Amino acid sequence: MTRIIIDKKKYVLIPQKEYEALQKKAASKTKPEKLLPLDEARAYSKKLIRKWAAEK
Repeated sequence: MTRIIIDKKKYVLIPQKEYEALQKKAASKTKPEKLLPLDEARAYSKKLIRKWAAEK
């Protein structure tokens, strides 16, 4: 890990493997979006299509 300062801002340089490991760890902590049942998804998509059509 290397620390550098550019224009009074501090930056840290890390190897790519460590960066990818940090990304993977952060991604595992986020909750996935809720999936809708098929009938609810259809109703939601129809609602969005109608909204989009009304704007045009």
